[in-house]
Amino acid sequence: MSKAAIVTASDSGIGKATAVRLARDGYDVGITWHSDREGAEATAREVQAVGRRALVTQLDVTRFDDAGEVVETLAGELGGLDVFVNNAGGGETHPFLEFPLDDWREILDLNLTGAFVCAQRAAQIMVDARTEGRIINVTSVHEHIPLPGAAAYCAAKGGLGLLTKVMALELGEHGIRVNAVAPGEIATPMTGAEDEDPSHHERPALPEGRPGNAHEIAATIAFLASPDARYATGASFVVDGGLSLTAAQFNQEAAES
Repeated sequence: MSKAAIVTASDSGIGKATAVRLARDGYDVGITWHSDREGAEATAREVQAVGRRALVTQLDVTRFDDAGEVVETLAGELGGLDVFVNNAGGGETHPFLEFPLDDWREILDLNLTGAFVCAQRAAQIMVDARTEGRIINVTSVHEHIPLPGAAAYCAAKGGLGLLTKVMALELGEHGIRVNAVAPGEIATPMTGAEDEDPSHHERPALPEGRPGNAHEIAATIAFLASPDARYATGASFVVDGGLSLTAAQFNQEAAES
């Protein structure tokens, strides 16, 4: 029996890498795009190249009345839903004192409310089908540590991280496991880079000394989707090359200066 996954915003970056990795692991994949249809179709070709089905559709997670229906339609066309990856996100930065309310609302709609709407519908599909599914929310290292100028983004990702824990508590009785993956700086279009090998980008402040690669995040998501992670739920898996550790180093340097 085939397995099915939906990955939101899988036209590039982490979403694309995740869709292809899940296809390699035996999943048919629902691919969604917001503004880059060509990118989504390129992802679909890579999924099909490893012998899995790929379905492509547009999804704007901030259109709350439609987003859940898109997820349900995709799941129906796939023949079910075993894994749902909430990957859509992004946002602009402004100083806190000057943060426009409209921008605040848009960022929370995209990163938190839209994620809630899609995850809720995915969970309902799994419960109705009695599927012991997996839901994986892509947050950010800034779920855990603040970033100046990113009040809305940090608030949204922090909220999504705690939502992940509530979902895990409530959905566990249905056999559904819910986790978050919190990437650091990843070489993707969202961070101003192309999907590329980041090894030549030096980041001396990081223990790893470089940004991450989308495939490294996809590998973590694939692990959480696999039977090997059946005892993991309600956790946030930070994959940041040690970025969250640098505060300790900064404190030590400040103390010694």
